[in-house]
Amino acid sequence: MAKKSMVERELKRQRMVAKFAAKRASLKDIANNQELSVEERFKANLKLAQLPRNSSATRLHNRCQMTGRPHAYYRKLKLSRIMLRDLASFGQIPGMVKSSW
Repeated sequence: MAKKSMVERELKRQRMVAKFAAKRASLKDIANNQELSVEERFKANLKLAQLPRNSSATRLHNRCQMTGRPHAYYRKLKLSRIMLRDLASFGQIPGMVKSSW
């Protein structure tokens, strides 16, 4: 089980990314628009840099929904490999059977 503080930090980041997504996208559009003057694009870049760091989507990290484990994460199921194996062995994931030989 991951530390509760790390899981909460990740949730805080997700909320912040959602909050600033529209503003960040509009500033990026202005900054990348080649038709605008250099001054306008530079101002957009400065405003973009003033936004909180955690509002960037690249700072998000995938975590297991059940345990909060950050490594060995399966995106399709939103689970770590350990929880995937446990749930499969108990028959709680449809169509998945734990292999044994």
